[in-house]
Amino acid sequence: MTDPTNLQVETCEDLHNQPEEYQSAVRKLVVSHAINELHGARVFDEPAVELAPTPYAKWLTCRVAMEEYGHHVRFFELGREMGIPAEEMMPEQTEKKPLSIFEFPLKSWAEFCVLKALGDLAEILQVEDLVQCSFHPLRNLARMTMPEERFHAQFGEDFCEDLCKTEDGRQAVQDAVNRIFPMMPAFFGRAGSRNNEIYRKWNIKKRTNEDMRADYIARSRDLVEGRLGLTLPEVPAQAA
Repeated sequence: MTDPTNLQVETCEDLHNQPEEYQSAVRKLVVSHAINELHGARVFDEPAVELAPTPYAKWLTCRVAMEEYGHHVRFFELGREMGIPAEEMMPEQTEKKPLSIFEFPLKSWAEFCVLKALGDLAEILQVEDLVQCSFHPLRNLARMTMPEERFHAQFGEDFCEDLCKTEDGRQAVQDAVNRIFPMMPAFFGRAGSRNNEIYRKWNIKKRTNEDMRADYIARSRDLVEGRLGLTLPEVPAQAA
């Protein structure tokens, strides 16, 4: 019998020799990342190029969009190596829905900056939880992706800070935080999640959804109230 605590899977070929529960768990994560990286790039990052106020901001936003599309490509290619059908990793061809945060109707530069600061912070926590993943191809992809995710979050933080130098900009960022942050705790999934239990059982992930959500809220508070001097909204009770 396979010992989940000591399992290390070094290749996609070896993945097919593992228990079905393990294979299914890894497939779910790769499919989720492939779908959400693509959908996020389409609905947030690419449209934000037009919203960016200066050539410099447009240049950096183009880089963010390019890297987000690149993340999809990497997860998509890993999925194909694992034998996942291409249509399962395309938002318009699968029944799996993208994350609810992507339903936010992006209309302003301040909103995009907050989405990068708070949204990519959430993604950083997810990627942090995969850098020691027992499936090495996914671990390696997480390590490759992490510097870009950190750049995207820093991009959002820096531009939010710039906006906060004027009263109008400060109000715009606070308004965006008020509307975006309450949507973010759901990013980490349900408390007592069966999927998360399986991920931890097989050493694919390290932390519970509840632990990651609490960490995210604490880091968000440090950013919003500490660095930006704004107010972080209360977390809905069902999401805390």
